[in-house]
Amino acid sequence: MSVWEVLLGIVILIVSVLIIGFVLLQEGRRAGINGAISGGADTFLSKNKARTLDAFLSRFTKYIAILFFILAIVANYISISGK
Repeated sequence: MSVWEVLLGIVILIVSVLIIGFVLLQEGRRAGINGAISGGADTFLSKNKARTLDAFLSRFTKYIAILFFILAIVANYISISGK
């Protein structure tokens, strides 16, 4: 194993723990159903959802997941090219 493989493995491990943490911090999708049933879906607060913590976590989770897949592909390429 080269130094790059070890470093990349550590980075992938850290990114995967971050993904797990951000997914667990997000509010469940089921929580919005009660608001829709009771008619609270069109309130002032729901229109500003883009600025909420849940929206930030959702966007950040997407970026971290993309980074994870890119790192996994790079790790695979380094592993194959080293043989």
